[in-house]
Amino acid sequence: MGYMKRTIVIGDIHGCFEEFQELLELVDWQPEDELVSVGDIVDRGPGSQELYEFFRDTPNAKVLMGNHERKHARGVLSYSQEIVKVQMGEAYSEFVEWCKALPYYHETPEAIVVHAFFENGKELAAQKEEVLSGTTSGTKYLTKIYGEDSYWQDHYRGTKPIIYGHHVVGDTPKVLNNTYGIDTGACHAGFLTAIELPAFKIHRVKVQIDHWAAEIKKWQVPVLKAKDWSGRKFVRIEEEVTKMRYQKDTAVQQHLDQIMDWVKALHALQVKIHEDILSKTQGLLAEHGKEEFKVIANQFPYRSYLFTAKAGQLTLEGLERILNTPAKTLHLAEELEINTSLALFPQY
Repeated sequence: MGYMKRTIVIGDIHGCFEEFQELLELVDWQPEDELVSVGDIVDRGPGSQELYEFFRDTPNAKVLMGNHERKHARGVLSYSQEIVKVQMGEAYSEFVEWCKALPYYHETPEAIVVHAFFENGKELAAQKEEVLSGTTSGTKYLTKIYGEDSYWQDHYRGTKPIIYGHHVVGDTPKVLNNTYGIDTGACHAGFLTAIELPAFKIHRVKVQIDHWAAEIKKWQVPVLKAKDWSGRKFVRIEEEVTKMRYQKDTAVQQHLDQIMDWVKALHALQVKIHEDILSKTQGLLAEHGKEEFKVIANQFPYRSYLFTAKAGQLTLEGLERILNTPAKTLHLAEELEINTSLALFPQY
């Protein structure tokens, strides 16, 4: 008698690669088996890249679009996604493209598998992507239908079981109205859970470490260093630094101090730029007169500033509004051949 192929549905893994391997060993996973992740294989735990590579390269393995994969696919990055971006480095862009192609549901003869929610009474193919993947807008949509204190599982009346993840349901799966919630909080030192089909047999492994708590602290400074501070508006830089000040970690505070020292140096550079443009404008007028000024000024890449200064309308406040990012400030300083060494951020 030949091997009977199974479908192994696994709850939210969230970067817990070692525990994922333990679970595969526990279920005695065979290459012939179908392996289905409900989504959210990445973020929070330390092994996001290993999980991505495993599912990408393993035949019969499938990942559904979780809200975390969807964030990467859409470029909407919060802290846990920023960590993965730093972790993956050059491989990140390929990972993002892989995320964009993920399906929103999977159906077997025995069950429907989704990441998060399901709207009762609506065909599977007609379900909203935001609902299936558990986005904020999907949550709001179902709240309007079911109310604030009611959940989609309370209203499910379908005859085919639905297996889902997304919300941590406790240490054991939540079984209600023919639905099976299998996010058992792996990355928070909970359990990583799988359901074996067609038998609906539950398998679990205990996660010994609160991976997310450890990762939050471990990646604070690398994520800060990886941010595109140069391209951000000064007001946004100052807002983000203020928001991060609650962190008690000494290395984080030192890096935030460096950022604000850098911003202060850039503002001083803007004063220098303003003075330099006014000086150059007066020099051109003195040497060439008003008649030749236009011809000579047009030869410079910063000519618009020279014309504004000639008209007496180049104020420091107006210049600061234009040079609203470090990149713009440094670019104009380089065009003016002003030494920018004191205004370069130490990490660069």
